[in-house]
Amino acid sequence: MVKVKNIVLLQAVIIIYTVSSVMSKQASASGGNLLRFGFFFGMEFVVLGVYAVLWQQMIKRFELSVAYANRSMAVVWSMVWAVLFFHDSITVQNVAGVLLVVAGTWIINTETEAG
Repeated sequence: MVKVKNIVLLQAVIIIYTVSSVMSKQASASGGNLLRFGFFFGMEFVVLGVYAVLWQQMIKRFELSVAYANRSMAVVWSMVWAVLFFHDSITVQNVAGVLLVVAGTWIINTETEAG
């Protein structure tokens, strides 16, 4: 049975993973400022390193199929960061896609509880 606490921890690890995309986009927007580029590029590697260690712990707690299904939630978190940090707009297609991902992840998680 998948515990809610473990799902929350897994989502936290996925959030950490998506922060690396924010760092990457910030590095690409450095506009020739090498100090800014170096900082965000370096932070991307730090975030990915932390994620790699935490992800190893998560796949010990979950069946691999469940862990990877939850990893698809990165789409949701990436959209949140796009709106919060980069003021991107959300389209109906974005919302529909995210709802499909959330529904699929929910089905995988509840199926594991029942099985």
